[in-house]
Amino acid sequence: MFDDVAAKYDRTNDVLSLGQARLWRRAVADAVGATAGQRVLDLGAGTGTSSLPFLEAGADVVPCDFSVGMLAEGKRRHPELPLTAGDATKLPFADDSFDAVTISFALRNVQDTAAALSEMHRVTKPGGKLVVCEFSTPTWTPFRTVYTEYLMRALPPVATAVSSNPDAYVYLAESIRSWPDQPALATLLQEAGWTRVAWRNLTGGVVALHRGFKAA
Repeated sequence: MFDDVAAKYDRTNDVLSLGQARLWRRAVADAVGATAGQRVLDLGAGTGTSSLPFLEAGADVVPCDFSVGMLAEGKRRHPELPLTAGDATKLPFADDSFDAVTISFALRNVQDTAAALSEMHRVTKPGGKLVVCEFSTPTWTPFRTVYTEYLMRALPPVATAVSSNPDAYVYLAESIRSWPDQPALATLLQEAGWTRVAWRNLTGGVVALHRGFKAA
């Protein structure tokens, strides 16, 4: 499915998010706070767009994705990135390999969320950080109602106009509706071994940034 949307993926996300996707990516980069010389794993990196801020910060970033089609499109656009194929539940990296691990808008697409969070914990160095950016539950009830209507009614026809595979965005709407809310996802992080777990809402809770650390 993701192979089919690779060519127009970034543009479609900008349209469907009403331009918020760029702000969310910047918030992720700020939360990770990568510095020169650090090693960062960017999971669900798709075409590599989300990895560029880490590269610009001087970090050694490894973009990783399950979709070969996404990676091929990313290699065409960003040949400087070491794009890597990998399954989030069975990461092809050694224990304690990364100073930070981040995943944006991809964790809900993994079949076994708990296994993925445990794998991220395994490959993170002691004292290292996890940042998860994912669609979540708006905190204001009237806005939550409007948002749900947008997802189920407006998103599919908009996706038909701008995407190479509109059916993928019907799945997107359904997966967002069924995803755990902020406290529930925080609990999953804690159960996977992450400590000092917290979250910050973006765009009224449409998106949430969850953070956790691996005990030193």
